[in-house]
Amino acid sequence: MLMLKDVHFKYPGDIEVLKGVDLTVERHEIVAVMGPNGSGKTTLLMVAAGLLEPETGEVLLDGKPLRNQLPKARRRIGLVFQDPDDQLFNPTVYEEIAFAPRQILNPEEAHGRVMDVADRLNLRGLLDRPPYKLSMGEKRMVAIASILAYDPELLLLDEPTANLSYASAMEVKRVVVEAKDKGKAILVASHDLGFVAETVDRIYILYDGVIHGGSPVRSMLSDEDLLSLAGVNPQLVRAMKHMGEALPYPQGEI
Repeated sequence: MLMLKDVHFKYPGDIEVLKGVDLTVERHEIVAVMGPNGSGKTTLLMVAAGLLEPETGEVLLDGKPLRNQLPKARRRIGLVFQDPDDQLFNPTVYEEIAFAPRQILNPEEAHGRVMDVADRLNLRGLLDRPPYKLSMGEKRMVAIASILAYDPELLLLDEPTANLSYASAMEVKRVVVEAKDKGKAILVASHDLGFVAETVDRIYILYDGVIHGGSPVRSMLSDEDLLSLAGVNPQLVRAMKHMGEALPYPQGEI
């Protein structure tokens, strides 16, 4: 569904962040991008969402250039930012979740979407609260809910389990797997090795703007050299190779 072909991106000042990135995500698939801070993961997601235009290379959605499908294609793409404060702007949680559905559905359908997502993410008790008064973990759940409410086909999630409790992280895992089962394509940027090990199908490593891997999760999680590029603790990598299986969930931020 999503393909990045030889994508290069520079910020002002000739700072090259993406250096020839090739990446694919299919329907019914969860793909992770791992890498150290500053490696370009957030930039990659913003390029994939059509919020940043690559200097060279192409972003394809269903085989066609994404830039030629905008702005209509934005209804098909849901991006959850790493910092929910960059995303939340409505006076209440209810208004936040309802904002996008109200643009495309009638009032009754939009309300139904809000209540359905609130139930799935255990947010009913927060619907009248202003987002700025929530904890960071609660804000992250509201940001995810605001995307799920309009049911996009492609989900782009930037550190979706950061600052979440174990229970909330398990809810995110459940929602992501459910989205995959419904035929959605999911691209996740994450440091959460436990979440990645138990949830995703394939892993890419982004290091200094260069992409590596793209292989199935079990083979990638046994490759000590590649995981070291992502900043993963080498002792954990050796332990995983010794056990011959993925780490149990959760392991938290590495």
